[in-house]
Parts: sequence; C-alpha cells; structure tokens
Amino acid sequence: VMEILNKLFSVFGQLLSKSFYPVLQLPIEVDSAFEGWAPYEEDVTYRVFVPMLPPRGHIFYLEQGIVAEMQVRYCSIRVELECTCTEVENMLCFLHHSEEELRNQAPSLLRTLCTGSYLDVEKTACWLQQLVKASWVVLPESAQCRLKILPLGRSCKFQVKKRNKTFPIELMFGVQRYKSDIFVSNHSTEGIFTPKTMWLETYAVAEAKFLKYVAREAPRDSFHLKCLQLCTRILMGSSFSTYALKTIVMHLLTSIPLSDWRRRDFLLRLLDIMQYLRQCVEEKCLNHFFFGNENVPQEVILPPNFQTAKSHNLFKDLVQDPAAHAEALREFTEL
Repeated sequence: VMEILNKLFSVFGQLLSKSFYPVLQLPIEVDSAFEGWAPYEEDVTYRVFVPMLPPRGHIFYLEQGIVAEMQVRYCSIRVELECTCTEVENMLCFLHHSEEELRNQAPSLLRTLCTGSYLDVEKTACWLQQLVKASWVVLPESAQCRLKILPLGRSCKFQVKKRNKTFPIELMFGVQRYKSDIFVSNHSTEGIFTPKTMWLETYAVAEAKFLKYVAREAPRDSFHLKCLQLCTRILMGSSFSTYALKTIVMHLLTSIPLSDWRRRDFLLRLLDIMQYLRQCVEEKCLNHFFFGNENVPQEVILPPNFQTAKSHNLFKDLVQDPAAHAEALREFTEL
C-alpha cells in the first residue's frame, strides 16, 4: 500500500508543480491497520494522513471553535493572499496584479477549493480523488492492479485490487496545529452535523507516534497490541467504541511498566484493561489521552495548551443520559 501511495504522491508533485492547490506532504501511516492491532486483519482499511501546506502566495489561518455539547474541537481554515512581488520568480502577485494580468496564470486557491474565504472539506476531497484518478494511469501498477474510486463525502476513498486481494485505502488530510502532532482534518464525528468549512481536530498522527515510541521502548515480545486487538474484537457490536479501548490501553501503557506487557503477562493485562473499562463506566468518565496528561512522552509534540487543558471526558454521554449509562453497565456485565 505504501509503495503505491509513495509513487502516487511523486506523480502528484509533478502535476501540481505550477498550480496553487495545497502543497501535499508525504502520507503518514495511521490507525489500526498500520499500527498493528486491526480487530479483523482480513477486513481492514489502510488509512494515511496527508498534511497540507498553503501554496505560494497564500497563508492558512486556523480559527478555533468548539461544539460545546459534544466537546468536539474544530477549526475553520481561513485562506488569505500574501504579497509575492519581490519573493517568487515567474509568478504574478495575486494582490498587486489586475485580473487581466492574472488571466494567464493558474487561479488562486480562493477560487478553486474555498467557500468564501475558507477551505472547503468536500471540494478538497473531490480534488484529491480526481488527482488519484489522473495519477493512477501513469503508474506501472495500473497494468497489474485495478483502481476503484469509492463514493465521495468528506474523504478520499478508493480500492486497489491485485489478483484476488483488495486493499481499501482512505486519504485523511488536514492542516497542522502549532507545529505539533495535532492536526485539523476532514474526518467527521457521528451525531454531529459537520459543515463543509469545519475541520475537526484529529489525534491520529499523535497516537501513531505514541505507539511507535512504545514499540521502540517495549521488549521484543511485548503483547500490548495483541491485548488491544483482542479487546476490540471482543467489544465489536457493543456500544463501546474502538477508540475508547485504544484510549484505555494508551493510559495503561504509561502507568504499567512496559516490561510487564510480555506474552507471559497477557491475561493479567487483559484483566487490567477490562477493570479499567469497568471503572470508567461506573464513574461515567474516560479521560482523553492527550489533554492534561503529564504522562504523554516528550516524543509526542502537543500544542502548548494541551498539558494544562481541562480533561476531556470521552464518556460524557453517560453523564447526560442515565439510560445510556444503565445500558453500558448491562453490556459490561455480559462481557
């Protein structure tokens, strides 16, 4: 998958060299398929995150907001033009040249992927899908593999089929916050209406970086990913989300010594995970891993306000809905 994606991005660079579309950085492997704990290894989607930089003559400004009832943090990406009169050769300045003079130059980002002055998620996803289709025909793999573009929404999704094996791929994309491992991205959250110019905060890159750190520090026979894989598989079909289990395991990886996650400790660690989940359900509180957590290793770069931020409760719905809390307790008892 990454071999094909790296070749695709090489072609992207050639196609976009004279345009004023976002500058695409190399894809970053994220989520369970690449992290090594997919609940069902035969049914996975390979997700990568694509950081975007503003093109020449443009600046991105992140305007932060929060959907209070869901505790969902987001940004709108405001696009502004900047003067390039003395900085960029072979380019007319969008600010200081007339429309007549700019007619023979590629249009600005404001005219292509924006709604008003704000970068549009759906227009950006559509542009990426078109880019994948245009670039695919150039790759040698196109003679042996079949590309299928999947229905468009806020994401760019496609499948690559080689012989009898299908590889579903999703390109997540977004903009970095404060030179950190936190981004605002195209992903959406269930139960919340997400306008086209709303980019939700994602922690996928930071999570992947944390798990790589653990892999380097843990013993070779560490079973922490197998623990996470088995627990998420057990909980499939319940109201407990995969993300909640991943958060619990990340918390435990910073509170239980990594030397105690070996194969011989497998059952003990499974018990720790389930006991932690029970406590969270009973107390109606599961703290987000990256907010107000002093145990996050320094290798993961967080925005300056994260360490001192108020904890974000992933189980807030259990506080607000007694029926949901009763159902969660019943489900845990069955499990």
